[in-house]
Amino acid sequence: MTQLISISVTAVFILNIFLAIALIFLERRDPTSTWAWLLVIFFIPFFGFFIYLLLGRQLREKHLFRWEGRSKIGIDQLIDYQIEAIEEDTLEFRLDDTAHYKDMIYLHLRNNHAVLTQDNDVQVFNDGAAKFDALIHDLEQAKDHIHFQTYIFKLDTLGTRILNVLIRKAKQGVKVRVLFDDIGSRGLRKRHLKELIDNGGDVEAFFPATMPLINPRMNFRNHRKIVVIDGRIGYVGGFNVGDEYLGLNKKFGYWRDTHLRIEGSAVHPLQTRFILDWNQASEKNDIEYAEHFFPAIPRKGSVGMQIVSSGPDSEWEQIKDGYLKMIFIAKKYIYIQTPYFIPDISFLDALRIACLSGIDVRIMIPNKPDHMFVYWATYSNVGKLLKAGAKVYIYENGFLHTKQIVVDDELSTVGTANIDVRSFKLNFEVNAFIYDREKSHELAELFEQDMQLSTELTYEMYLERSRLIKLKESVSRLLSPIL
Repeated sequence: MTQLISISVTAVFILNIFLAIALIFLERRDPTSTWAWLLVIFFIPFFGFFIYLLLGRQLREKHLFRWEGRSKIGIDQLIDYQIEAIEEDTLEFRLDDTAHYKDMIYLHLRNNHAVLTQDNDVQVFNDGAAKFDALIHDLEQAKDHIHFQTYIFKLDTLGTRILNVLIRKAKQGVKVRVLFDDIGSRGLRKRHLKELIDNGGDVEAFFPATMPLINPRMNFRNHRKIVVIDGRIGYVGGFNVGDEYLGLNKKFGYWRDTHLRIEGSAVHPLQTRFILDWNQASEKNDIEYAEHFFPAIPRKGSVGMQIVSSGPDSEWEQIKDGYLKMIFIAKKYIYIQTPYFIPDISFLDALRIACLSGIDVRIMIPNKPDHMFVYWATYSNVGKLLKAGAKVYIYENGFLHTKQIVVDDELSTVGTANIDVRSFKLNFEVNAFIYDREKSHELAELFEQDMQLSTELTYEMYLERSRLIKLKESVSRLLSPIL
């Protein structure tokens, strides 16, 4: 018996060695992530590699999103024109606010093919009840189609309310398509939306499990929240669908998030993003190009905007690059709100340099965790920046879920991407980058209002944290590259 145990231990050790070699030489991921996964593999022999197979593998499908109809929209030609016009300094900007950031616009054009639109009217929501009331009103007015994409869709009171509207519109002849993430909306299946399907609606799940309880792509989630109505109205931001987003969950209390309602040409790239995601997930109901998906939109406003998406299918981390560019060009202040603050070294160094250069860096995080390790990794990272002079605020009025950065009252971004490795590398995300003084100032004012509902974490307070907190930080910091 003793000899059998010895042979088994030796076999597992040898197997772990081979698995570690495969991880190092075949995956070729960044060294920090590699070391983190090696710790998991060696501290949890055999089972650690099983966890790696489910959560740690890289996505090799570099051409995951394709749509033949894209060439008919004219977006690619417009992108080429804008790139050339910026290079030749001939691109016309409607507002000086937009022109001031043409280098950043150029970055997103080249890095993400994110077309610049300058005719948008944008409404900011920071309260779930107001946002969903507006969304449901717009859904009720739909005449042609509704494209509804979310990470989490719960069939609770709010979810049922929205679903009933979608069913009613489908009965009226409006084409309704609902796309949800299979892991984010765990428990939700197409059969639960049978009445919508029976009335002509289409429903798809992103990266569904191929076997019960086993999903080899479970680590790559579609975290985007996009709604497009008749090709004329678009929504993007942090709110999913569920009662907690109305502040009805006792654990989290009031839910602080940010969402945008857009009318203008920026709705077209949101539509394109939805169609690309839909066609990837669709089994037999692909969307083909039709003019009514991209109607002519009369000028509604003057807000300059780019819709930027990123995901593990991309070579570069486009939204993270946009965040970094905002930090680099800040002259006065940087306001950051995020539920998770687990950036890589490049991001931390950029903020540290900004602090040491005299930039007013303020970071707001939640006062309660929805994921324990993530929370203490966040706490550890903000602690590093306190020493450099950053100001850190702990939001006390419920749960802070907004993903928002504002720079110098002129430049801002709102979307789905958190400041962590998961959003930068593993999830499929989408953000609106806004070049407008009025909207950026509005977002900055919301940040400052939230400061009144927060407790400032000073460097002295951070140094006095308990040994238990230090231990939690140490463990979480080691796991942060794979959280």
